[in-house]
Amino acid sequence: MKSFFQFLTEATQSQASLQAKKLNLKSDGHGGWLDTRGEFVAKTEKGKLVFYDKGRVDGGKDQPKGAVGKAQAPETTKAKPKVAAEPKAPAKAAQPTSDVDTGSDTLTVAFGRFNPPTVGHEKLLKAARKAATGGDLKIYPSRTQDPKKNPLDPDMKISFMKKMFPDFEENIINDDEMKSIFNVLIAAAEAGYANVNIVVGSDRQAEFENLAQKYNGDLYNFDLIRVISAGVRDADAEGVSGMSASKMRKAVLEDDFESFRRGTPKTLDDGDTQALFDAVRQGMGSKKKKKVAELWQIAPKFDTETLRENYVNGNIFRIGDVVENLNTGLVGKIIRRGTNYLICLTNEEYMFKSWIRDVMEYQEKRVERKMRLPGKPNTLVGTGGFFKYAVDMTPGFEKGDKTNLQYGAKPYSGYKQSNVKEFINKYKVKK
Repeated sequence: MKSFFQFLTEATQSQASLQAKKLNLKSDGHGGWLDTRGEFVAKTEKGKLVFYDKGRVDGGKDQPKGAVGKAQAPETTKAKPKVAAEPKAPAKAAQPTSDVDTGSDTLTVAFGRFNPPTVGHEKLLKAARKAATGGDLKIYPSRTQDPKKNPLDPDMKISFMKKMFPDFEENIINDDEMKSIFNVLIAAAEAGYANVNIVVGSDRQAEFENLAQKYNGDLYNFDLIRVISAGVRDADAEGVSGMSASKMRKAVLEDDFESFRRGTPKTLDDGDTQALFDAVRQGMGSKKKKKVAELWQIAPKFDTETLRENYVNGNIFRIGDVVENLNTGLVGKIIRRGTNYLICLTNEEYMFKSWIRDVMEYQEKRVERKMRLPGKPNTLVGTGGFFKYAVDMTPGFEKGDKTNLQYGAKPYSGYKQSNVKEFINKYKVKK
């Protein structure tokens, strides 16, 4: 009979094997993993998939790039937005321009879903590099995952991005605290940058311009904020300018690998492209040649009539519902419904506007790990991991069986809470 420790060990190893399989990696029989070119790229360590530099030599010392799921960016202090009844005006306003001056005090950022990454995103990244002109450039993929519009989890998405866009491998940041454009701008201000360039698609330029400038001087302080267009996006066009993640998800829904292949750069070979196709399909919860969701849910811009019909009939996006903006990552409660847009308010009482095609119902993620990263506790309120961390730091809790947790605390196997009422009654003065 297997010991409990052996069972846990095999379970973690199988998780690493499943992740490697999703990335189309093959085992070398000794805990290592090879890509489709036969190059050593990863290794199983303590049940986790750890990626390594290309220059690894057998028998030499491995140089890890960093385990999947770990932040690649320098640690920054997260600032919680303060409530502001009347947002201050921007310190300085600037018109979008591609003729920008950059230096050590200027950061160029690109924030987007990249779900899945496409050849069209390569155009965005090149525009961001041009805007940086040798200065600091950081690319932040969003952290959202859902079966309809964001089928790839952040770690897998970033792994594919680094393989598809090798010239930007060091600029792509895997930081689970960068959930919205506000998080990115706050972190940049705290890092000491005086100016920031935000590079986006032309169809999102106005949205980012209004939002970023609106809260300059409140959430963050920059001398200058520039929102730069990466070029015109045309959903009906052929080639790079017409390629989008929506088209890619639509191709997966229709089991059209050829169309999907045209949306990936040449740096991705057929084997890796098939792995990406399968990963998107699996993330969408779809089996081969089986449609599990309607087109308006997967790629709303290709079925706006059905989206509009559901919205007008009140089937989606009702007053009081919590939604997430797919472009900026902001999460808020709907306080007003327009003809084809929503006005939303975040928990910090910051307001933002979204087109109905650019939002999704917010799904709170369950993070059960006590430590978000080694040495970094989970502080996401409402998750099991935060509860475990709070238990260890709070007197009055002790390890034991699952028991009656008082006053609204969620049950968690492995801890029990002292009965506060009994404690008070035991030591109160008797009259």
